[in-house]
Amino acid sequence: MKNTKVLRRAAITTLAAALLTGASTAAAHSEAVAQNRPELQKAAQAFVDAGFLGVQLRVHDQRGEWAGSAGARKLDAGAKPPVNGRFWTGSVVKPFTATLVLQLVAEGKLNLDDPVADHLPEFGLDRRITVRMLLQHTSGLFNYTGDLDSAGKWEPGIPANGDAWLPNRFRSYKPEELVRLAVSKAPRFEPGTNQKYTNTTYTLAMLLIEKVTGRSYAEQMKRRILRPLGMRNTLLDRTQLPGPHAHGYYRTQDGKVTDISRQNLSLLAGAGDLISTTQDLHTFISALNDGKLLPAHLLAEMRKPYPGGELGYGLGLFVQDLGPGCGTVYQHNGSPPHGYGTLMYSTPDGKKTLTASVTWVDSATRGPAKDFQKLTDALVKQAFCDGQTGSPR
Repeated sequence: MKNTKVLRRAAITTLAAALLTGASTAAAHSEAVAQNRPELQKAAQAFVDAGFLGVQLRVHDQRGEWAGSAGARKLDAGAKPPVNGRFWTGSVVKPFTATLVLQLVAEGKLNLDDPVADHLPEFGLDRRITVRMLLQHTSGLFNYTGDLDSAGKWEPGIPANGDAWLPNRFRSYKPEELVRLAVSKAPRFEPGTNQKYTNTTYTLAMLLIEKVTGRSYAEQMKRRILRPLGMRNTLLDRTQLPGPHAHGYYRTQDGKVTDISRQNLSLLAGAGDLISTTQDLHTFISALNDGKLLPAHLLAEMRKPYPGGELGYGLGLFVQDLGPGCGTVYQHNGSPPHGYGTLMYSTPDGKKTLTASVTWVDSATRGPAKDFQKLTDALVKQAFCDGQTGSPR
């Protein structure tokens, strides 16, 4: 225990020194952001040209930092989105949740191969489901917002999109309620035999953090990540985007358009309920990959994709090979139910990052969202491959 405390103090000292170094460059920040990067502005504008409402984009690379925006902050308004406005991040919170769990592993309070049922017996979980499986999406548990059964037929859960979601978007859910719905359904596969993306396991990871520490998830997030990294614009447990922000919308099947910049994301507890900015997301993903948040062996575990899985997913991170001349990036994108999309990418050393928020008028037919991945691929190529043509694999 004594050695663990010494290691933790050393880690905090190292992180503080790194933050002071970052502060010494703050005076040059505004000048760096103002640099001319027409190729990045063009890549952002491509989203708007395809029908998206607005984009906030930030790139850190060997040339320094660039940040810009394109499109409109809201419908029927000429102002651009704020360059560093807050937005709903959706599943970008999953690497944060995974990092908290892995920090507890580093402190000896958890083991990746512990049965989750030993810590959360109240849910009657299969004892074969381990902590690692929660973070890796290999538990086989039903996704509480709906999932496919073994025959490929959709089995509904709590409405998380479409016209059924809209009137319930301010409803508060308890994380235990979400998990109990999931475990009431038949598992999708035997634990550890397959990989399928699900929000359920990250809500369980949130409850695991609270059980092991005796403190709330939000408190642990602030103490372990947000405050040490100076991420003052990242928030949990809110229904309103504070300060200047871009607006997202949903169009119902009868054509009515609703501003959804206010919503209650307790529906995605621990799995998609974060508010942040492009600057704060850069700070997090850069620090994570630079080794400031986890010891090297656990960062390596986080980056190790599940063998044979089609997701290329480790413990809270996607591993993406961009092809010859571009290298590998670690990323996690996200979207809450409608109208907002988030991008977060980094090189293995954390020195080159891309973070962005995209807003649009969503609909039952998904509207411009159908082009989201194609435009994202082009933007990522521009940022990480010096504009080489082609799409990431």
